[in-house]
Amino acid sequence: GNEEKDGFGHIAFNTDDVYAACEKLEAAGVTFKKKPDEGRMKGLAFAYDPDGYWVEIVKRATPGKIPNYFNFSQTMLRIKDPKKSIPFYEAMGMTVVRAKDYGDFSNYFLASSSNVEEGVEYTSLSNDDSKEKLSDMFGPILELTHNHGTEDDDDFKHYSGNEEGREGFGHIGFLVDDVYKACDGIREMGYGFKKEPDGGSMKGLAFAWDPDGYPVEIIHRGGIEFGDKRVE
Repeated sequence: GNEEKDGFGHIAFNTDDVYAACEKLEAAGVTFKKKPDEGRMKGLAFAYDPDGYWVEIVKRATPGKIPNYFNFSQTMLRIKDPKKSIPFYEAMGMTVVRAKDYGDFSNYFLASSSNVEEGVEYTSLSNDDSKEKLSDMFGPILELTHNHGTEDDDDFKHYSGNEEGREGFGHIGFLVDDVYKACDGIREMGYGFKKEPDGGSMKGLAFAWDPDGYPVEIIHRGGIEFGDKRVE
């Protein structure tokens, strides 16, 4: 997921103490791309999972707030044009809770409604305040990375992780109350579907395309009804 033009970057887990967490992981045989004290960014680590995917280990701002030792916190995807991708994911019910311009690239962090605090104007928060709130969220965040200039190149396209010979990343997914109604709204955005709700053998399950061609699974909240009957 981190070869040239790959779209998927990494996943992340938050924890109270990155150093202690990395010692625990290393003792269990985990290897690292970056340990907490390596490089310019101290206190941040990247471990390798068994398949070589990068797993970021991030410190929570408020120790003890979340009881879990680790919580799954981020999925990072590279995007071509934030003016297309951000409205798409906002239409999926997400909110930009932090944005940071690093000069030659920008990061946008989006949260679903369960993560968003009512009454908070995230766009008005300082960089430090938005970073702190982000690190204390329990639910997963979608991190979109935009390398500046790709939006002006008509021929540029990230690999989605589903191409023959480059398979690895599969898709992200959203839970909805009504798959058919949700897909009616998604259809209006014009990016199309890999699988419509009534396509194939699995009815009531859909895969939409996002602006970069990543598959986005649309799943019925509570699971798909297969007509199974419980056996007592």
